[in-house]
Amino acid sequence: MFIAMSMIPAGDLAGKLLTGGHGVAPAFVGWSRFALGTLMILPFLGRIPWRLLRDWRIWLRAMFLAGGILSIQTALRTAPMADVFAAFFIGPMVSFALSVLFLREPVGPLRVALMGLGFAGVLLVARPGFGGAPGIGWALLAGLFYGAYLTASRWLAHLGTARGLSFTQLLLGAVLLAPVGLPQTPPLTAPVIVLTLASAGFSMLGNMLLIVAYARAPASRMAPLVYFQLIAATGLGWIAFGDLPDALTWAGLALVIGAGLISAMLRR
Repeated sequence: MFIAMSMIPAGDLAGKLLTGGHGVAPAFVGWSRFALGTLMILPFLGRIPWRLLRDWRIWLRAMFLAGGILSIQTALRTAPMADVFAAFFIGPMVSFALSVLFLREPVGPLRVALMGLGFAGVLLVARPGFGGAPGIGWALLAGLFYGAYLTASRWLAHLGTARGLSFTQLLLGAVLLAPVGLPQTPPLTAPVIVLTLASAGFSMLGNMLLIVAYARAPASRMAPLVYFQLIAATGLGWIAFGDLPDALTWAGLALVIGAGLISAMLRR
């Protein structure tokens, strides 16, 4: 999970460089990430699990992920990485709630309280109606999609291997986003090609490792580890753009990371 949560922000950094520095449309970044990821995973796949594509639940899971990728790329176009990822981290809270409600996973009152503390941290970052950064609404929408995707990953982990499930989400994501992404293909200059490949490669590997982790532990226990993305996103944003959060965002980050790590250490 820690390796996966470092790779995914790296892919989003490449996407932000594409949309912010080269004027590439977020829809193309999202579509190319899925399309190229599909091609990248084929050599490691072995037998292609076509049977999975007949299951409506696999399509639903892919829709959650596609919506999340498109939303977060739109958010990153106008907002700093740390702010976007902090607001995006409503996702583990959504996953936590859905896992308890629909997967009937056991959870203690302390974990519930810690998730509430983490949500307070997200509100400090998003500050709805009180001067939050532009694009934060898209980040919150991405978090909603991602929380549903995390729970669906746990729900459907038994249907196939990590590589097989990764292939289905990549292929279906490319199909779902093709109508909006392909028409916005930019001029394929060398920097655009390199960043597009980096965005797809880091995202594919990160999400495949996430599926591996979710196949081995309950979603309610794995969800808090997703908070490590915040540390990676903040560091990458500072290195690439010199972006550092303001005081309220730092406070929100501290609440989100602290609550997530303590929750991850609980036994139940």
